[in-house]
Amino acid sequence: MAKIISGIQQIGIGVSNVYEAWDWYRNNLGFDIKMFDEAAEAKLMLPYTNNQHQSRHAILAMNMKGGGGLEIWEYKSRTPENPTFEISLGDLGIFIAKMKTDDIKKAYQQLKDKQQNILSEIETSPAGIAHFYIKDPWNNILEIEEATEWTLDLDKTFGGNSGAVIGVSNMEKSMSFYARILGYDKVMSDQTAVFPDFKSLPGGTKEFRRVILQHSQARQGAFSNLLGPSTVELIEETDKTRQRKIYQNRLWGDLGYIHLCYDISDMASIKKECESIGHPFTVDSANSFDMGEAAGHFSYIEDPDGSLIEFVETHKIPILKKIGWYLNLQKRDRSKSLPLWFYKIIQLTRTK
Repeated sequence: MAKIISGIQQIGIGVSNVYEAWDWYRNNLGFDIKMFDEAAEAKLMLPYTNNQHQSRHAILAMNMKGGGGLEIWEYKSRTPENPTFEISLGDLGIFIAKMKTDDIKKAYQQLKDKQQNILSEIETSPAGIAHFYIKDPWNNILEIEEATEWTLDLDKTFGGNSGAVIGVSNMEKSMSFYARILGYDKVMSDQTAVFPDFKSLPGGTKEFRRVILQHSQARQGAFSNLLGPSTVELIEETDKTRQRKIYQNRLWGDLGYIHLCYDISDMASIKKECESIGHPFTVDSANSFDMGEAAGHFSYIEDPDGSLIEFVETHKIPILKKIGWYLNLQKRDRSKSLPLWFYKIIQLTRTK
């Protein structure tokens, strides 16, 4: 079986209080489904936790309107650290999480009415997408962008995650990496300029090469009709005198965007491909992990600047936990998307 990428399963975010963060994302952006809620030790992440086992509490929150989820992640064995400098555009790593809306003006007004920290007016990106930026209470920047593809017809203004903005040091290397491994082979925009829609962001008045990538092939796999299409926006500062890594001298799981995770099938094929281009797995759960309510196989690689990309091959997920109803994905054709009735049942489990 050849590799299958269903889409962005989730973007990981390190926080200081997992339940406070989930409440904020649920109440403001509609992440009202908990796929798992589990406290355990992150035993396999030793390369990124100073070779020490660290305990953590994580919630995987989803939005059944469509789009990727959030893995909201809190250290329990240590106090998570902030960066020692103000993160700004051009710093290396995951800088912004993209979120979908079906009505950009309504989304803007809703967040304004809730007195959230809106950073910009509604602008148009170089790819022609209407968008604006906000900041959550923990200093993480989010890009709200208008989208047209949805899974369920829900009375919600916001959907899930639709990509990320990532700082890079060598655009050509990074473009090759994201195209080869993750299928982002379609260039929606490639410009070098001082961008008007960046002006409200930290460091946004500088000149950047800004490349917005999309996948030319529609995503396949079990969750493809939920996760949907996505973009990766790569930012390279033209002034190379400052090359700071967002997570320099900090641990994975500290405050901020800790990884970008893709739902996949055929981990063995992906492992071989990553090794062949010099990006071997740095973490590999080998057989299966069990988070109590979900199970599968996960691994990590690094992009050319060390940003963490996670792969998850899901084996089992809960449908209705109260009656012990789980879906075993290993017993079905992994190339086919799940039927919409599945997501409608999951929607019944939402936290109101």
